[in-house]
Amino acid sequence: MKAIPAAPERNVPSGATFPPAATAPRPPAHAPTAGHPATRVTAATPAPEERPDGAPVARPAAPRLLVLDGLRLAAALLVVSHHLVRGPWGVEPGSLFGPLAAVASLGWLGVNLFFLISGFVICLSSWGRGLGEFTVSRVVRLFPAYWVGVVVTTAVLAAWPALRGPLPAPESLVNLTMLQSGLGVTDQDWSYWSLGAELRFYLLFAIVVWLGVTCRRVVYFCAVWTLVAVFSTTWDQRWIDNMIVPEFAPYFVAGVALFLIHRFGANLLLWGLVGANWLIALYRLQGYPALEHFHQSWWSVAAVVTGCFALLSAIALGAFHRVGWRWLTVAGALTYPLYLIHQAIGQTLILALRGHAPHWLLLAGIVALLLGASWLIHRYVERPLGGRLKRSLTTSLAAVRRG
Repeated sequence: MKAIPAAPERNVPSGATFPPAATAPRPPAHAPTAGHPATRVTAATPAPEERPDGAPVARPAAPRLLVLDGLRLAAALLVVSHHLVRGPWGVEPGSLFGPLAAVASLGWLGVNLFFLISGFVICLSSWGRGLGEFTVSRVVRLFPAYWVGVVVTTAVLAAWPALRGPLPAPESLVNLTMLQSGLGVTDQDWSYWSLGAELRFYLLFAIVVWLGVTCRRVVYFCAVWTLVAVFSTTWDQRWIDNMIVPEFAPYFVAGVALFLIHRFGANLLLWGLVGANWLIALYRLQGYPALEHFHQSWWSVAAVVTGCFALLSAIALGAFHRVGWRWLTVAGALTYPLYLIHQAIGQTLILALRGHAPHWLLLAGIVALLLGASWLIHRYVERPLGGRLKRSLTTSLAAVRRG
């Protein structure tokens, strides 16, 4: 079942800064953390920060905001429940899983939560970095686990075509680029559609990173993207819509603005950006096919989205800064691999094994298997391959710059 609907480094002084001089910026309460499954961030070297008078102030190292790791895993499990609880069981899910099926019917909103967190984290991770460094960090984060996800999904669908067979070879191979949506090619796993939206956000935010990330420039970026995403509805220009992902722009923009609140403190302008994009997000929900498909009311879906905005707002204001459970780091590490392998493989296992084990036991076993496989991908692919890939790309980038 496909999820609904359907899409970043030089710090250059900029003169007068935002917020105004009366409000001193406060240091961040955490080191890099994570958003969408693809947006776990490794700690960056502390970089100079702007004071209201424009003079640089060293940004001190800070502890990781572990609550975001847990929130990522919760969002991933929502999506997993949506695709597996409501998977190919052959009967109405409610008759098998009762109230869990009702929760799972709202699980598609986990992707919206991912995008909200992603805006927060990508802004955080870009601060004090050059464009090349940021690009390397995104490639290293996205691709090692993704390549494994594509290969393993293709192999499972080829060896066990209970759900469907794999895509033709040319389409399967182009999936390895993560650019298949731009070519109009089907995703090998249907959940990969959201990675295309994520990539477009990176590309847009790369403009800010290229200019140099400052609070003022980020605010300009948020305001312009909000307006363009709103008015593109009446422009009837498909290439603009394709680039700026208007359905999900409110989540990315609000996440970015909430990071600025977390870093610099709240003020009316930043809350205005968050509030406007919350209202726009609620308005756009009325056109989601999921509401009709799952017989959901706008009010129930809007309540979940509002809860997501409220939760990330509380995190931005420091409400969870005392959360320090170290296991949340492991939970966050599992999120991206789990997202990459859960849908096509999980539904294949359901279709092939239903009737051979009690439905609750089968569902729990499949989720446990996917979590175990996610840990193996993180431990034996992401960590070693990511380090080697980062060193190679950094060396290659340095050679290009010298040339």
